Amino acid sequence: MSTAVIQGIINVTGDCKACDHCTSICPTGAISGLLGQKHKINHNLCINCGQCLISCPFGKIEDVSRVDEVKKALANPQKYVVVQEAPAVRVALGEEFSLEPGANVKGKMHAALRRLGFNQVYDTEFAADLTIMEEGTELINRVFNALGVAGNEHSGPLPQFTSCCPAWIKYAEDQYPLVLPHLSSAKSPQQMFGAVAKTYAAERLNVDPVNMYVVSVMPCTAKKYECDRPEFIASGYKDVDVVITTRELAQLIKDAGIEFLNLPEEAADSLIGSSTGAATIFGVTGGVMEAALRTAYELLSGQSLDNVEFKAVRGLQSVREATVEIPVKSLGKTLPVNVAIVTGTKYVGKLIEDVLAGRSKYHFIEVMNCPGGCINGGGQPIRREMI
Repeated sequence: MSTAVIQGIINVTGDCKACDHCTSICPTGAISGLLGQKHKINHNLCINCGQCLISCPFGKIEDVSRVDEVKKALANPQKYVVVQEAPAVRVALGEEFSLEPGANVKGKMHAALRRLGFNQVYDTEFAADLTIMEEGTELINRVFNALGVAGNEHSGPLPQFTSCCPAWIKYAEDQYPLVLPHLSSAKSPQQMFGAVAKTYAAERLNVDPVNMYVVSVMPCTAKKYECDRPEFIASGYKDVDVVITTRELAQLIKDAGIEFLNLPEEAADSLIGSSTGAATIFGVTGGVMEAALRTAYELLSGQSLDNVEFKAVRGLQSVREATVEIPVKSLGKTLPVNVAIVTGTKYVGKLIEDVLAGRSKYHFIEVMNCPGGCINGGGQPIRREMI
């Protein structure tokens, strides 16, 4: 992956209260400043996760807004504007309209996006399924390579780390570049969608990719960094043009005078087909791991899962582990697959050091920067009474 630095996603405002709370939140030490002095962010160290932003008790840290760019695209008759929204958005957006936390407003959100003028409204779930199929298959190839199974010699080393969290990816690039061969080569669901939208979808919709404008609604500020990475141009054009957060979608809806709570329930448009439950759990810690294990289990065993839950990988501990027994039909035996789940980038260092020293026992490691997963990302609604 490119190590190009896109700077300035998260910034401290001019009227910083200098309380020093943000320095205790930052997982990389990117924020500097003494108590009583305005703090600064070193964008070379910042991983754009936005945890400082949502934790600032005075609201003096901001992410770069993309709202005006989206409004401009929607007002341009030459642009065919497509939007995708992540599963974590649907259960958070309602808070911006005085609904209880966790209220699922998926149908109203789809209706609002259409009234804002988007030509096509898609759910990122199907792209999450694409990521999981790719990541699960890659894990199988890496395991077979380690076992000496012919035809897998060019697969990467074990353990395999997940690659869907852009904050974690930048952390690995900045802090532990030697671990990069262990990262899955699969794009995140956001970028999977962008690539599909400007190739398959553009052809199907008879839209020139140069005129297609892809907007992502994400719970994550680091996704703004991810979409600007120079390698994400599968169609010859930028795969995802712009990212807005859950908060920014709420702002768009309010600015347009849309009465969100009175909207009808509407379904998303269909691009490829229905999505699975695996895609739905993608945004919580352990969800990517569980979804990938489901894929690996079925592909290796040749059996459909009656019970598709791997409860051993669930929980909220910062680091947790499990062993999943997977029958491998082609080898005629069952393999114990050791996995680890990390929620919070600051807790991953010891696992990486074990990997680089050759003493890791794991086959697969999921890392999500934000506590609890994307559901608590830096782009979600902020409840300052809870800070």
